[in-house]
Amino acid sequence: MFSYLSYVLTAAAALLVTCHAKCKCPGIPGLPGNSQLSGIAGLKEQQRLWGLPYSLFTEVNNELEDLKYRVSRLENVLALTGKIKVIGEKILASSGKNVDFASAVQSCEEAGGTLAAPRNKEENEAILGIVKEYNKYAYLGIKEGETAGQFLYLTGTPLNYTNWHQYEPNGKGKEKCVEMYTDGSWNDKNCKEYRLSICEF
Repeated sequence: MFSYLSYVLTAAAALLVTCHAKCKCPGIPGLPGNSQLSGIAGLKEQQRLWGLPYSLFTEVNNELEDLKYRVSRLENVLALTGKIKVIGEKILASSGKNVDFASAVQSCEEAGGTLAAPRNKEENEAILGIVKEYNKYAYLGIKEGETAGQFLYLTGTPLNYTNWHQYEPNGKGKEKCVEMYTDGSWNDKNCKEYRLSICEF
């Protein structure tokens, strides 16, 4: 069922995790020199999987490069079909479902991401693209702090970018969550309302 290479990749991954966790990854020793010349330096620790023959290391490295290339292509295909949006280092995605704020946060975390929160105009525009695609208001990964009117990212850090709709926020402590309108502007909202969930990875 599994090829020899699959077993080797699994073993190598386990070895790397253990090796790097202990910070004791040996490298390949250099070739001895002669009296006239210095020896050739060995490979750096991270460049070789300890214990693997060099030919197998090359094969594993090629497989990893191929995997990175295939993942990159998959991201591009998904972006072309509108399933995801790529903005800088972030990937934005939505299932198209409307949920309350707590469920939106939970579903993004379960998928390995977080609820999308724009940190600049470009990211706001990318999120807006998904909002327009579904034609639904969406929750943002922003919530009101302990002080009424002070909104923070879900990490607890202050906002470095805002795009409030005119006269917003106006909930005065009663509307703790933030939604994005279909024009890209923001509104503070009751967290129990159902809105589109957009995750960032």
